[in-house]
Amino acid sequence: MTDTGDRFIGRIPIRNVWLLMLYACDLARWGGPFLGATERDLDDIPDLVARLLADTVERRMRRNLTSGYVHRDRKLSRVRGRIDLLQTEAQQLLNRGQVHCRFEEPTLDTPRNRLVRAALDRLARLVADPDRARRCRLLAADLGRAGVGGLRPSRTELAADQIGRNDDGDRLMVALARLAFDLALLTEDAGTTAMVSPDRDERWVRSLFEKAVLGFARLELEPDGWRVRGGTPLSWPVADCSGGMDAILPGMRLDLLLDAPDGRRLVIDTKFTAILRPGRFGQDRLSSGYLYQIYAYLRSQEEIAPAWETAAGLLLHPAVGTTLHEWAKIQGHTLHAAAIDLTVSTSDMRQAMRRAIRIAIGDGVGACG
Repeated sequence: MTDTGDRFIGRIPIRNVWLLMLYACDLARWGGPFLGATERDLDDIPDLVARLLADTVERRMRRNLTSGYVHRDRKLSRVRGRIDLLQTEAQQLLNRGQVHCRFEEPTLDTPRNRLVRAALDRLARLVADPDRARRCRLLAADLGRAGVGGLRPSRTELAADQIGRNDDGDRLMVALARLAFDLALLTEDAGTTAMVSPDRDERWVRSLFEKAVLGFARLELEPDGWRVRGGTPLSWPVADCSGGMDAILPGMRLDLLLDAPDGRRLVIDTKFTAILRPGRFGQDRLSSGYLYQIYAYLRSQEEIAPAWETAAGLLLHPAVGTTLHEWAKIQGHTLHAAAIDLTVSTSDMRQAMRRAIRIAIGDGVGACG
């Protein structure tokens, strides 16, 4: 993607949606391909994803693609699998020297392999490099000759095709294939696919921002022994309640929960919106609703476990107009408010996210401004 100045999604200026998508897809955790990419690579993410997917598919094909099994019901002249006695008798097959059998047959036409073939076809139409596009088309054709269908699988089919420990090598290939379709939705290259307006995609990018921060935290902290979790549900410490209260009490779900090896705990709440709002007398202030929310997360859990007694909280937003990182200690909990600039270069954006998280977990806290 060439730099054409700041782009906006809703009211948020953002330069590189693709970087967020890479973190959100957990590709950063694979280390080699993503960390080996250059700044120039990240300016043209469709070509980068096409290269990574093509390399991954070629490696998988050299080692043989993961096969699945398909159920078959056939009339055979020899027994295979299990005999369907009812069908055999009903059709008088024994008189003809046959039996009706039910069995499983190995196949490469699995949902994950169909997703990969469809992604290669899609990327061939998105990438700018003609050689890379040709490589994608050839690999898609190779998959077709191996018996992989070209129709993109449904979400239900993909959900049923779980990746186990024995085929762990498929994870990166499937993640890249999924990302290929997300790129297609947001591509800004004229003539390749219908462009959905940024304003209509604002809800999608809100979720993307949360997932990108989660992927970044895993990459940054898990090598140091941190435990990083996303979407963690919390329960209210209810001592007693009326019969109908359980049905109407709202739930709580953390965007990110980070636990350090030394017992420190950090809650991160992400919002893809401005962190400051105009106050009553003209001065911009934090949204009271966001502050109350993270405060409730921290105080409500104090009796659950010792780690919650001094847990810190971080409100992490994209910057609108100005960046900031402020904090205050309230009743034993340090609450941080940070806004990072999404219009800067890839390396500067990574550095800003790294600094915001590191300050919030206590690896350097400045004076309260």
